[in-house]
Amino acid sequence: MSIDDEAQEPLEPRVGPVPEDDPEFRPYRHPAAGWGAASSVTRFLLEERALVDGPRAIMRMNHENGGFDCPGCAWPDDTKGLHLDICENGIKHVTWEMTRKRVDRDFFAAHAVTELAGWSDYDLENQGRLTEPMVYDAASDHYVPISWKDAFELVGATLRGLDSPNRAAYYTSGRLGNEATFLYQLMARELGTNNLPDCSNMCHEASGRALQASLGTGKGTVDLKDWESADALFILGVNAASNAPRMLTALAEADRRGARIVHVNPLVEAAATRTIVPHEFTDMALFRTTRTSTLNLQPRIGGDMALLRGMAKAVLEKSASDPKALDVAFIDRHTAGFEEYRALCEATPWEELERQSGLSRDDILEAARVYGEADRSIVSWCLGLTQHEHGVDTVREIVNLLLLRGNLGREGAGPSPVRGHSNVQGNRTCGIDHRPTDAFLDRLADACGIDPPREHGLDTVRTIRAMREGTVKVFVGMGGNFALAAPDTAATYAALRSCDLTVQVSTKLNRSHVVHGRAALILPCLGRTEKDHQRRGVQSTSVEDSMSMVHLSVGMKRPASPHLLSEPAIVAGMARAALPDSETPWDWYVEDYDRIRDTMAEALEGFEDFNRRVRLPLGFRIKQPARELVFLTPSGRAEFSSAALPDIVPEPGTLALGTMRSHDQWNTTIYSDNDRYRGVKNLRTLVFMNRADMRERGIADMGPVDITSTAKDGSSRFLTGYTAIPYDIPRGCAAGYMPEMNVLCALGDYSTQSDQPIMKHLKVTVVPAAG
Repeated sequence: MSIDDEAQEPLEPRVGPVPEDDPEFRPYRHPAAGWGAASSVTRFLLEERALVDGPRAIMRMNHENGGFDCPGCAWPDDTKGLHLDICENGIKHVTWEMTRKRVDRDFFAAHAVTELAGWSDYDLENQGRLTEPMVYDAASDHYVPISWKDAFELVGATLRGLDSPNRAAYYTSGRLGNEATFLYQLMARELGTNNLPDCSNMCHEASGRALQASLGTGKGTVDLKDWESADALFILGVNAASNAPRMLTALAEADRRGARIVHVNPLVEAAATRTIVPHEFTDMALFRTTRTSTLNLQPRIGGDMALLRGMAKAVLEKSASDPKALDVAFIDRHTAGFEEYRALCEATPWEELERQSGLSRDDILEAARVYGEADRSIVSWCLGLTQHEHGVDTVREIVNLLLLRGNLGREGAGPSPVRGHSNVQGNRTCGIDHRPTDAFLDRLADACGIDPPREHGLDTVRTIRAMREGTVKVFVGMGGNFALAAPDTAATYAALRSCDLTVQVSTKLNRSHVVHGRAALILPCLGRTEKDHQRRGVQSTSVEDSMSMVHLSVGMKRPASPHLLSEPAIVAGMARAALPDSETPWDWYVEDYDRIRDTMAEALEGFEDFNRRVRLPLGFRIKQPARELVFLTPSGRAEFSSAALPDIVPEPGTLALGTMRSHDQWNTTIYSDNDRYRGVKNLRTLVFMNRADMRERGIADMGPVDITSTAKDGSSRFLTGYTAIPYDIPRGCAAGYMPEMNVLCALGDYSTQSDQPIMKHLKVTVVPAAG
């Protein structure tokens, strides 16, 4: 059976708890955060019986002296010494990790894997922390205990037995610290492969490729101090209240100082209205809200590029009568390709910009006016822009707009991608890249004494294909829940089950443990909240936030089990077994992570003097050449892009569907079936639709519907018995939750620009449920 044939089979989602009450929908009218967040956190702490450990963790999270970094989002730590630099989702994430519940050998003896496969993903994770290494026993269909030594030897023997190192793939989630990341990629490359797929392949790959092409750097150029001094903030495709809640503080402060804040999103999310920041106690006591937006624009899904080009067209038209509308000196001195871009904008009719964006000309001109009147502007974005076929072109259009007014290389201005997971950017910086540069490999070879492979490896989509086809036989996952995070759920399940061995390094039980290879290992690791004791004392790890700040994280809590190992120790154990003749001092590295950092200082550009600099207050910022107006592009200048405007208007009868998280969710971890900020209770199997689209299809409010997606190759995928909820979303657009809806994204539906799955722009039909 081919991947596409198998992927057409309906797949019943198994995500979330079983609702205890009937589903409800009431539009949310309250400010983001505030007492709603405080109440939610209190209930969660009570449910997890963490009324002591929870507050202790709150006082240690995101602190520069001896604290641990939140394992949730990658928003930077406060620069002003804030003592409660926390958020609702961060507290939930930490409390979920610190649970007193345990998944031990008795649990696995009582539950066969076939039984566990029928559980919801909420129930799997809610069993608690994993306590010791386990191996799958096919004869009994149970996981059974295995010693660490034997577990490492199983990995090592399997890897040594492969006829090519490219038969294995090494996946990484964003929770992995920098030191473990560096050792992990070193192991893979010493083994001889660049098969290093990671979660960036599914989220911000487009951002990195676009910024690299435009500016010569794969990262944003701004930091939190720039956010504190910008005159205008443009927030595109970001649900900040759920995905980066600490951004609310920056937005509230921006409004108070008179900055303009423009949110661009098909859905007007809670973060785009008003907030009460919980650590601002006077506001909490007085129920005093602060605006977080001065303008909300709702383009059609995928219409952001047309909006951005329309804003650029307006700026260029204004420059005919107002020379100050453009920064001519900056353009002449620092950019290339301006005249071609000017001609492209002039040739693009306003009617086409309105049609593609789904916005009126007046809306576009208003956004352009805000941009033109601001001396310093930041444009920030997240997956709402990147998980599209044309994600790279859209991010490059952001850079085009910024270049027109010289919004680069000065305080309060520049591009600012919002990374979703706490160290996903650090993973890439420290070597998790299936397409490494020769310069990186040369430094790695000199620092570590290895001969790394030069052939590019497999990304996430190609790893799934290779596993399904049998060309990749071993899958190692460092954190995350690959089975649920990846697209085309049926194809991903089949791919994992085709492996000779799957290895999952995890803190809690999840779907990737019950969808496994013929042989399977669960290797439990320390959480970020826990103390990491090694031979030379308690160790710290480092992480990089979404604005390139690198800082230390030190756990505070006794480990959930004496049998847990740290991620660096697990990597070292696998490497020793797989590379018995290696000269890399794996054990010596694990004794003292400073030793790893000393090697990283030699191997990684920008990490020089790593151990001293990372211990400075707030750590250190990795230098960004483009911030200093040094552009490592072929021309040596910032490059305007002149990409054609794509046609993204849905065909008659179809809708453009984007997947997203609920509020009570972090990545694939679901805390409840509620989505407070969207007014939903006791329901996840839903689709948000424009009421006119519902009426046109004969769909009642809260009525049952069937959803069919059509892939690029013409194949179909289905979800049945969903609930349609009328919502303020543009006509022709729909939205629903991942990971349930990942089944609708075909493995072949990935961007030709970034290779990312296009989970924000699926072509679907929605009809009343049959029967």
